[in-house]
Amino acid sequence: MTLKLFYLDSYLREASAKVEDVEVEGDRIRVLLDRTIFYPEGGGQPSDRGVIKGEGFRIEVEKVEGKDKIWHEGKLRGRSPKKGEEVELELDWEWRYENMRQHTGQHILSAILKRMYNSDTTGFQIFPDYNKIEINFDGELTWEHILAAELEANEVVWADIPVEVKEYEKLPEEISSALRKPLSRKVSGKIRLVKIGDVDLIPCGGTHVKSTGEVGFIKVLNFYKKTRNIWRIEFACGYRTLIYLNKLLEDYWGSLDRMSNKNRPLIKRVEELKKELENIERQKLELRRELWEWKSKALLSNADEIEGVKVVSYIESMEMKDAQAFIVYLVDKNPDTVVLAAGSNYVLLAKNKNIKGVSMNELLKEVLREVGGGGGGSEVLARGGGFEAKPEEVLKVAKRVIKKKLRG
Repeated sequence: MTLKLFYLDSYLREASAKVEDVEVEGDRIRVLLDRTIFYPEGGGQPSDRGVIKGEGFRIEVEKVEGKDKIWHEGKLRGRSPKKGEEVELELDWEWRYENMRQHTGQHILSAILKRMYNSDTTGFQIFPDYNKIEINFDGELTWEHILAAELEANEVVWADIPVEVKEYEKLPEEISSALRKPLSRKVSGKIRLVKIGDVDLIPCGGTHVKSTGEVGFIKVLNFYKKTRNIWRIEFACGYRTLIYLNKLLEDYWGSLDRMSNKNRPLIKRVEELKKELENIERQKLELRRELWEWKSKALLSNADEIEGVKVVSYIESMEMKDAQAFIVYLVDKNPDTVVLAAGSNYVLLAKNKNIKGVSMNELLKEVLREVGGGGGGSEVLARGGGFEAKPEEVLKVAKRVIKKKLRG
């Protein structure tokens, strides 16, 4: 069993240990130690990072996992350490300390949400830039709810209340009944409780700062409904709050600076821009329909008429998606019309739904048998591509096949 030095002193940054087991694969290595300052991933808190080193080697620790036996995984530089060898451990303190601040901040925020709204925290995760909790909340959670809880949580931070950690073999009834969240039945062995004055008391296996003042600041960044009564709240504490808000403000002011009207608030400028875009889209749609009408008239004037069916065939320069939209419009507005269009490595075949006895999918199959490629479709619309023949050659084959089908 690995001795967990991080529980004895969560501020311990360096220590020595003995190698108990080693697994190597290429330049990747996993090391089991007799004791460690590295916290393993668990309870929503990511694992620690840092360095394990000895004479002739250095391990850049990227992942730590395990409960009783704690394995350290990372990149090996130099020789492989041997079993029984003494090694030096160095923690990435900035990473650990920020995670301690985030975890303690989560305890505070969750406790306040429980006190104010009787909302239980059902999930928690620390990410590199922010954290998230999930709470149950009936009704519609609003920024007013969030702001009220955020202010209360920061009052706890600024009060600089001691954060105490105690272990119990068995919880006394008066302590068990005071827990914010009942003890899970999965918990075995010693029970580790984190107590923040009269604000919070809860079982937890993470690492925490010594007092709430070290959290610095708690800021909710976003929240949204996940399921019927489960809400996800994203927040940050300490240094990560400043980093996140700086990026947010850089994005805000950068976006506003790109507006023709640079006056705050940004939401009004976005609404103005949205209206402009909607007007442009309406104008674009009107111009497109007008263009389609003229294009349809021009193509129909040069169409071949076979057994009472107008066969429009032409080389298309538009992308297939746009060409298909136009062709569907053309055959829908013009009864007794078939359209054959070949573009850059594609062919589109369409007919008015009232034309009987001719399937565009079957027509495409016959065309592809001659020019190669693949595709498919339905009775009224088919498309293909991947052939080596030029558009003119594909169109020529399609015209010959449709004439044969229409004439029986």
